[in-house]
Amino acid sequence: MAGKPANGGFVTKWGYRMVLLWLAYAAYQWLDNIKDRWYVLNPTHLHSLAKDAIGVHGDNMDGVIKHIVTNLTTEYPQFPPSTSLWTMPLRKAPSPIVFNTNASEWVFNNAGGAMGAMYIIHASVTEYLIIFGTPLGTEGHTGLHTADDYFHILQGEQWVFEPGQLTKTAYGPGDVNLMKRGVARQYKMHEGCWALEYARGWIPLMLPFGYADAFSSTLDYVTLYRTTVWTAREIIKNLLIGKI
Repeated sequence: MAGKPANGGFVTKWGYRMVLLWLAYAAYQWLDNIKDRWYVLNPTHLHSLAKDAIGVHGDNMDGVIKHIVTNLTTEYPQFPPSTSLWTMPLRKAPSPIVFNTNASEWVFNNAGGAMGAMYIIHASVTEYLIIFGTPLGTEGHTGLHTADDYFHILQGEQWVFEPGQLTKTAYGPGDVNLMKRGVARQYKMHEGCWALEYARGWIPLMLPFGYADAFSSTLDYVTLYRTTVWTAREIIKNLLIGKI
């Protein structure tokens, strides 16, 4: 008789855990099915914008970056601080999105064994857009993500391969490397390689990969602080205007 309550408690405890696990899975499936309603940026437009910037400015990366940011802030007008999404006529409302136009906010990025620098142009819960690259070259693991990642090469060359692929795939200026969610690759960015990187999906789930090297390898807490503060600031700015 003494053993029955203990056994019953064990079954009940694991029953609760299984129910919670199922609820978490159901919530993820539901959120995954509706995430695209909050996308504002368009991969086709970004690809055209990247090629246009390269065509105008060539290897002048300062010009390329300025061209991209200026175009985006013109294409997607910014809300004045006093503007309310709820009182603005829907058909006349600009797309709800905020960009970071301060191109001096560069920070190191170490992830998957690769190292470069990034400038965050946009960050929200479902999208991010950054300039990423290095003048020195680097290589590493792409990570296994829940978001699709569009890697638009602006300068230099990137090589990638997946297990079972016996030859590399090379991407040069104007090319876009689509790294679909759930797919992992090895990649190499050669000396002087820069890219416009656009990810769409549940962005917070990508953060552990981006932070892991700071805790386990570089211990660069200044970079960690700046990355966290700047990313959080941009996500909050977008949330305040209804951009998830």
